[in-house]
Amino acid sequence: MALDNATRQTERTRIARLVLDLVKARGAEITYAGALAESGLSRSRFELVVEDYDDLFEAIAEVWLEPHMKVMEEVVNAALPPNRKMYEFFRRRFEISRDRHSEDPEFFRMVCDAGAANFERVRSFVDLADHYLCEVIVQAQADGHFAGLEIDETLSLINQMVANYTLPDALLHLSDKLSEKKLAQIVDTIFIGLSGEAGDAARGVNTIRVLS
Repeated sequence: MALDNATRQTERTRIARLVLDLVKARGAEITYAGALAESGLSRSRFELVVEDYDDLFEAIAEVWLEPHMKVMEEVVNAALPPNRKMYEFFRRRFEISRDRHSEDPEFFRMVCDAGAANFERVRSFVDLADHYLCEVIVQAQADGHFAGLEIDETLSLINQMVANYTLPDALLHLSDKLSEKKLAQIVDTIFIGLSGEAGDAARGVNTIRVLS
């Protein structure tokens, strides 16, 4: 029997939350078969909700990353100055990850490891985050920032500069060195110095030239 979309999504979310709770409680990965056994559903109904392991992992990723997606949408649509908007775009996601890490470092590590091992299954979420960041960049460029740089180039440069605040794995090694104050300084520096007007080799307002 086919499921309507609303019912299927509700069941997917329930199962994904169940699997995350089990991973946290048991300190071990839950397989597709294990999720089926714990779901309380028949095999046929379970397979209508989550077709295979890839689909199950995508459902888990949706639940885990939902708070990040929500704050990115809120920030993109907020009436904020460009530099403040970019700071909030990264700060709010960083604080979600930091709070999760502080609450249960081992569980957080397990989720990070699973994400790294299944990166292709979460790539769409990374792409969506880049899409939202591009919107922030476009808004900033409309106010005269990042002169002489293409959007994709600006995106790449900014992602590299704030990587420690967007890659959750960084919290496993640098948690005591990351802070909102440092992030604010990084974003300020991005808006002060990131430009293509200093020359093709520099790609920034500085005197450094890259040797080739």
